[in-house]
Amino acid sequence: MNDREMSCNSGGQFMDRGRMNQNGVVQPLLTDLYQITMAYAYWKSGKTDDQAVFDLFFRNNPFHGEFTIFAGLEECLKFLDSFHYSQSDIEYLRQTLPEGIENEFFEYLGNLTAHDVTLYAIDEGTVAFPRVPIIKLEGPLIIVQLLETTLLTLVNYASLMATNAARYRMVAGKHVKLLEFGLRRAQGPDGGLSASKYSYTGGFDGTSNVLAGKLFNIPVKGTHAHAYITSFSSLGELKTRLLKHKQTGVMEDLLEHAIRHRQMLSHVLDVSTEESSEGELAAMVSYAIAFPDGFMALVDTYDVKSRETEQIIQVPNDTKSRSSQLTNGGPLTPPTTPISLNGQQQLTTLNGCSGKLNGHHEHVVHTNGLSKTEPTTTDTSTSAASPCSTSDTATAFITSTSFNGTAYLPKYVEKSFRSGLLNFSAVALALNDLGYHALGIRIDSGDLAYLSCLAREAFEKVAERFKVPWFNKLTIVASNDINEDTILSLNEQGHKIDCFGIGTHLVTCQRQPALGCVYKLVEINGQARIKLSQDVEKVTMPGNKNAYRLYSADGHALIDLLQKDTEQPPAVGQKVLCRHPFQESKRAYVIPSHVESLYKIYWQAGKICQQLPTLEQVREKVQISLKTLRNDHKRTLNPTPYKVAVSDNLYNFIHDLWLQNAPIGELS
Repeated sequence: MNDREMSCNSGGQFMDRGRMNQNGVVQPLLTDLYQITMAYAYWKSGKTDDQAVFDLFFRNNPFHGEFTIFAGLEECLKFLDSFHYSQSDIEYLRQTLPEGIENEFFEYLGNLTAHDVTLYAIDEGTVAFPRVPIIKLEGPLIIVQLLETTLLTLVNYASLMATNAARYRMVAGKHVKLLEFGLRRAQGPDGGLSASKYSYTGGFDGTSNVLAGKLFNIPVKGTHAHAYITSFSSLGELKTRLLKHKQTGVMEDLLEHAIRHRQMLSHVLDVSTEESSEGELAAMVSYAIAFPDGFMALVDTYDVKSRETEQIIQVPNDTKSRSSQLTNGGPLTPPTTPISLNGQQQLTTLNGCSGKLNGHHEHVVHTNGLSKTEPTTTDTSTSAASPCSTSDTATAFITSTSFNGTAYLPKYVEKSFRSGLLNFSAVALALNDLGYHALGIRIDSGDLAYLSCLAREAFEKVAERFKVPWFNKLTIVASNDINEDTILSLNEQGHKIDCFGIGTHLVTCQRQPALGCVYKLVEINGQARIKLSQDVEKVTMPGNKNAYRLYSADGHALIDLLQKDTEQPPAVGQKVLCRHPFQESKRAYVIPSHVESLYKIYWQAGKICQQLPTLEQVREKVQISLKTLRNDHKRTLNPTPYKVAVSDNLYNFIHDLWLQNAPIGELS
C-alpha cells in the first residue's frame, strides 16, 4: 500500500503534509469513466507520443455579474504532484473496464505521472473573464486528457465560491465583518470544507467550521444556539454563580451583580423585569462565567408578552374570505382583525405592512407566561425589504397563534426581544463589575434592520447612564438566511449591524449552483483544432494562445487580449487592434498604459515552478485585483460587460480555420 492509500485509510479526507494539506479524495480515479476509456482508445491507436494543448475556461460569469474570481489552482498543483495510479486503482480498473483490454495498457497506466505536463495559469485570486483560459496545459495527449475531470471539479466550485464571497464582501462594505456559517447546509463534508476555504479567499473574515480552521488556518468564530438558552428554565438551575474578578482575583457572585443591574436597567430600557425570562438570564450568566472575555449572547430566543400591551382578539367569521383575498393577490385593506392562514393569524399593520419580519412568520407560542418564537421560513429573496421602519413601531404587529378562536397579540414589535436585551445588558454590566468586557449580541430572526437599530439605541442609553463607553461599541451580529439582496436592502434601511453570519445562500451558491468551466482541445501535434457549433458561444478559439490584460492611464483594466503564442506581446504606448472573436464589425484600437502578461508557468518537468502564495496572500490578491476593475463592472444591477478581444492575427486565423472545417452544404 502506498503513502496515498495509507493516508486516506488512516482517518480523514485531508492528509497533513505540512502546508500542502492534500485532500485524499482527489486522486486519479476521481474522474469520469470516459476519460479512461478514451485513454485506452488513444493508446490502442498509437497516440502515446502525441502532444496536445488543452484550455480550461468558462463561458459566462456567475450571479448575473461581470467578473469571476479564479480559485483552486493550488489544489490542481497538488493533484499533479501526486498523480499516480496505485496498485489497487489498477486492480479496480481491471475489474471495471470491458474484458479484452491488454495487460500492457494497465502497465502503461501504472507508470503514468504528470512529469511531462506543463501547466500555465493566471495567478490564483485574480479576476477572470469568459473565454480567457484560466489554465492551459501542454503535454502527452493521454495524460492531459486524463486530468480533465479532476481539474474541472477542483476549479469550478472553488472559483464559484470565491466569486460569491467576493460579491457579499462588496455589498457589505469593508467595515462590516462577514462570517461563514454554512457547514450544516453545505453539500457534504468536502463541500463544507471547500466553502469555508474559498469564502475566506473571497473576503470573509472567519468560519464556524473548526476543521477548516485547523486545516487552512482560518479564524474560527461562533456564539451559541437557542438550545443553550432553552436548556435553562429558572435561576435555580445555576450550579455555578461565582466568577473570579479579573484584576483582584476575588470570587464574586455574578448572578447577584446581574440581578442588581437588571433592576436598574429596567427603568433605563423601559422594560419590566417581569417581561424577561429567568431561564434566559440563567443561561446567559452561565455562559458568561464560561467565557467572561468572549461573552456574546443570542438575544431573540423568547418573545415575552407584556400585560399592558397584550390584546385578546376574537377571530372573526370572515377570516376565510380575507385569507383568500391575501393569498390570491387581491386588493387588501388594512384589517382591524387578524387574518387566518392555516390556523395562524397573519396580522396586517395600519399602514399596510404585514407581520412578516425578515422573511419569516413569527409563530408565537405562549407557555407559562412566556412567548417563544418559532420562525417558519418563507420567501427570503426580499426578506429585509420591509417598508416598516423604526417610526412604525406603534403599528407593526407580529403573527400569533390562535387558541379556541382567541389570538394573543403583543401590540408592539419592540417587545419581541426586550427580554434578551435586558438580560444581556444586565450580565454585561455584571461582567464589567468584575473587570471583563462583553463582546456583543446575535440576532437570528425578525426585522434585522429595525431590531439592530433598537439594540444600538439601547446600548447607547446604557453607556450613557452607567458611564461605560465601551457599551457603545458592542458588536451586533445578524444571521437568518441572509443573502446578497438582504444585505443591499438592510443597507438602504440604515441597519446597525456590525457582522453578518451567512450560511445557506453562501455555501450552496443558490443563485447559480455551478460555474460551468470547460476543458477543450485546441492543438494536437502543433496543429490547431477548433470545435464548431451552431451556437457561436460554444465555438472554441483554436491554437496555443497567450493572454494579456491592457490597462488605461487611470490604472483600470480596459480589455483582455488573446493572441497566438507566436505573436509579439502588445507594447505600452503602442496602438493595438482588438477585435471581437466572432463579430466582424466590433473592433477598436487600444493604446495601453500598462500591459500585464496573465500566464505564468506553474508546473513543469514534474515540479512546481512558482512560490505558492499563502491563503492570506491569495485573499489579499482578490481585493487588489478587484480594485483594478471600474465600479460599473462590479455593480450588482446591470453591470457593464468587461471586454475580451483577440488580436487581428488570431481573428483571421480563427475564421480561416472555421471555413476549412465547416461542411459545405448542397442544394438540390
